[in-house]
Amino acid sequence: MTLSIRNQLPGTVTTVTQGEAMATVRIRLEGGQDLTAAITLDAVEDLGLSQGSSVRALVKSTDVSLATAPVQGVSIRNQLPGTVTAVATGAAMATVEVAVEGGELTSAITADSATELALTAGTPVVALIKATEVSLATG
Repeated sequence: MTLSIRNQLPGTVTTVTQGEAMATVRIRLEGGQDLTAAITLDAVEDLGLSQGSSVRALVKSTDVSLATAPVQGVSIRNQLPGTVTAVATGAAMATVEVAVEGGELTSAITADSATELALTAGTPVVALIKATEVSLATG
């Protein structure tokens, strides 16, 4: 299956915490970082997820926000440090490529944000991803 989602990070499930209708799934990415996904209990069952399951974390580029330093006091569970490798800026939007430990992420942000953050190749950033915006795939 080919997907339009650019960000596909391989990893291994470390924990599954089930709630009433949703579960949080903690994943150790190949680069060693931890990532949390909030998915439905039905999805956990359908994918057969348990500790040790191999998964691919999928995140749309529009769901990856960028900061120039770690952010404190925020509910966003996933903060992956990285370095900007490329910036392509259009009239309204910018596509920012970020190298993270063990992979690469693409972030689609406004051109104004890219300018205000002074993003260029070599800029250290932190990719911010809400757990509810992480989808999981197996196989």
